[in-house]
Amino acid sequence: MRWFEPLLFPFSFIYDTVTRFRNHLFDIGHKNSINFDIPTIVVGNLSLGGTGKTPFTEFLIRMLADDFKVATLSRGYGRKTSGFVLADEGSDANQIGDEPFQIYEKFKNKISVAVGEDRVMAIPQIITERPDTEVILLDDAFQHRYVKGDINIMLTTFQKPFFEDNVVPLGTLREARKGASRAEIIIVTKCPNPIDTGTKESYINEIKRYNKKAKIFFVGLKYGLLQNVLGDRQSVPSNFVLVSGIANDQLFRKEAEKKHQISYHFSFSDHHHYKSDHIKEIVSKCKEVKESGILTTEKDAVKLKASIFRDYLAEIPIFAMPVEINMEIKDADFIKESILQVIKEKGYSE
Repeated sequence: MRWFEPLLFPFSFIYDTVTRFRNHLFDIGHKNSINFDIPTIVVGNLSLGGTGKTPFTEFLIRMLADDFKVATLSRGYGRKTSGFVLADEGSDANQIGDEPFQIYEKFKNKISVAVGEDRVMAIPQIITERPDTEVILLDDAFQHRYVKGDINIMLTTFQKPFFEDNVVPLGTLREARKGASRAEIIIVTKCPNPIDTGTKESYINEIKRYNKKAKIFFVGLKYGLLQNVLGDRQSVPSNFVLVSGIANDQLFRKEAEKKHQISYHFSFSDHHHYKSDHIKEIVSKCKEVKESGILTTEKDAVKLKASIFRDYLAEIPIFAMPVEINMEIKDADFIKESILQVIKEKGYSE
């Protein structure tokens, strides 16, 4: 135990009490949860972030977008706007948030991407503006209980599973561990490959202390070939300055160091708002090493390519390392069949 942890117990207790009471009001029906006619799939977690929600949401998009009109809806954390916004060609990370904009840039020709703090109001707005929508993916909405999802998918990391965590500020949980009981599917993310049977059984037994009914799956991450962020340079530098503003960048850094020479790492907080001074410092580091460039995450890339930074970065190659969920085919098939069953029950079809 760290020396200051006893000081956090009272604050953690208060936060835990408040969130338990709020959940109790929903459980007894004093607060209402709305189940919409359109199929809604909730993707979320118990912790503050870093569980791989965006890669998993993209995984579901790839799974469904060829057969259905899909829309994603999130709060749009970190954006400089408020209210409902439906992404279009004029959107950027400041308007809709870095993660929704990342999704929009990848899938804008296949899906609709919307943000809105009030999901109960946002869902009808999506249907009004995109009446052909057939399924909505609610990103980071596990605690947004005013909407009752048809399937609740909860993510937790292998490195820091929810059953070993505590409520903030003592830990990183947004609510008590028992909140996991609301999930129909629990995904343990960022798993090593391979993961031994004994470890899997141990995790399953711990998870079942809080949810006996959920299907439990273990997934890893797979990194793709580097992508040229600005699209105007093809040669990959021999050396990189690493830039990341995500909740947990250890796996990203480890993967980068396996394949590339890294001279320095700028590690910012999650959803970091880049300013000109940050960019100048990054560029300065790049220029210290000959033939050096920037290697960053997809999430940060959408912010670094903003027009206000273009002059600073004009001579610096910028590459992003894409990441996807790596799941066994039989597990992916189960998730897809579960979603297809809900879609069918609500009167939609492929």
